[in-house]
Amino acid sequence: MADFPSKVTTETSSPNSQSTQQGGTNFSGLAANVTTMVDISFIRSIPAILMMAEMLLGLIQWALIASGPYYLLPAYSWVLFVAITLWIITSILFFMILFSVLPMLSFVPWPLTVMVYNCVAASLYVTAFLANAASVYPFRLTYFYSYLAAAAFFGALTTLAYGASAYFSYLDWRGNGGNAATNTVPT
Repeated sequence: MADFPSKVTTETSSPNSQSTQQGGTNFSGLAANVTTMVDISFIRSIPAILMMAEMLLGLIQWALIASGPYYLLPAYSWVLFVAITLWIITSILFFMILFSVLPMLSFVPWPLTVMVYNCVAASLYVTAFLANAASVYPFRLTYFYSYLAAAAFFGALTTLAYGASAYFSYLDWRGNGGNAATNTVPT
């Protein structure tokens, strides 16, 4: 009984947390916490490059349409709705993946969710591209013809980017436990 110490300390704090509690500021600790939250390897991946391309091409498309008289044809309202909505959702999803928010929401089947989102986005962008391309002709003699034709071109590129994202998210979904029987076979 004499070997047992009379007072036991079970404190598990680090020296950095004590310095910040005493009024000191520790910006290096804050920077370290932020950089550990950012998934740098994601930026270099094909899905991230495709998401950045979708955001850039979608932004160019709706900026070109918004610079013209889009209110004259109802089809351009649909194109703007699809382009702006998918741009916002893709941006949110991109930053959620970049800042590692998805593992915190583990109750959502993210590979399946991202695959369904990309398939729906590609389908919506096909309809928006076709509406955009079909609505360019009435403006052929106006100043805005080149803007709307360029918007149709960027809509086609964005459609291809979403299609490629759908394919790669399908591969990710199938590779992430798509077949439970292959994961339970002992080797």
